[in-house]
Amino acid sequence: MFDTGNTGFMLVATSLVMLMTPGLAFFYGGLVGRKNVLSIMIQSFVSMGVTTILWYAVGFSLCFSGGEGGIIGNLDMAFLNGVGPSTPFGDGQIPMLVFFAYQMMFAIITPALITGAFSNRVRFPAYLIFLVAWLLLVYFPFVHMIWGGGLLAEWGVLDFAGGIAVHNIAGMAALASVLFVGGRRVAEKGPHSIPLVALGTGLLWFGWYGFNAGSELQVDSITALAFVNTDIAASCAAISWLFLEWTMSKKPRFVGLLTGAVAGLATITPAAAFVTPGSAAIIGLSAGIICYSAVSLKNRLHWDDALDVWGVHGVGGALGIIMLGLLGTTAINPAGADGLFYGGADFFFKELIAILVSSVYAFAFTYGMLWVINKITTVKTTEGEEQTLDESLHGESAYVN
Repeated sequence: MFDTGNTGFMLVATSLVMLMTPGLAFFYGGLVGRKNVLSIMIQSFVSMGVTTILWYAVGFSLCFSGGEGGIIGNLDMAFLNGVGPSTPFGDGQIPMLVFFAYQMMFAIITPALITGAFSNRVRFPAYLIFLVAWLLLVYFPFVHMIWGGGLLAEWGVLDFAGGIAVHNIAGMAALASVLFVGGRRVAEKGPHSIPLVALGTGLLWFGWYGFNAGSELQVDSITALAFVNTDIAASCAAISWLFLEWTMSKKPRFVGLLTGAVAGLATITPAAAFVTPGSAAIIGLSAGIICYSAVSLKNRLHWDDALDVWGVHGVGGALGIIMLGLLGTTAINPAGADGLFYGGADFFFKELIAILVSSVYAFAFTYGMLWVINKITTVKTTEGEEQTLDESLHGESAYVN
């Protein structure tokens, strides 16, 4: 009944995207100090459990059931109601359960991205409430509006694998979180383990092929295009960030190379299947320069976004949507749209408005949500808790010596 090749490919792609969340945990874990390695890593791993339960209960249904042209779906498929092993997805090439699992991995990693911004400063009970509330009030509505046949999809907005639905809303939520909780009371000396950061980057880069190429949901020429564009953009961003930082600091910094790669991956995500490889190179070069500049601006403004989530994911996601609006072409993918440089002014302005709306929505809802959560349980850690964070919050230490 199902196409075994496409089904097998999508199971592999799903596994690759799942691997990105542990990769993110290593990436963030290496960037923080020794005393709070576990507290940042558990925030990624706990999302794998909590988000899976929420996705099974209501999330998948709210994103992909009903609500055509609206902001949110309905509960017709809650707890996988009516979805069995033989239930087809779309044109019937893969089972609905495979699509359910694939999209679940996106839902798991998206809120985990935010945690790098408020490293050291958020108590675990508050984070658990935040995780559930943010998925329900921010992530699920945007997934429905963009990928579930909702308002933005009906309007003609394109976002292949998550420039808006993953990176921009996570980055804007990160900025709102930073401004709400304020800065760290205890200064850190910088990354405690750059090899861990490199390991995390490698896992993220590897998983991103499933993230982007898998979003075609089948194996065809566009799958290959998205795969190649992903690698080109990541490589160009990594090198442009490396040389820009080398020029500024007089040293070729490894962390800069790694951060640039992640910025390139985030930026190409919405456009991976809709632009030429040459355009992907331009997008990657732009990501390295603009995301680096955003991080520099953040530093000058003294926003304590500890691991540069806003500069890399928020700005990268927005930049990717804008570049799609400029460089998208139906000559490479008839299912896409022509950007401004190909005569598609209407499409460009739709993408621009979509990124503005998503940015304001994610920022405002996140800030308001944290204000409410703080009335229920204290959000920010005390200075004493920051001093020995892993021991204070979890009773464990990453390193015994």
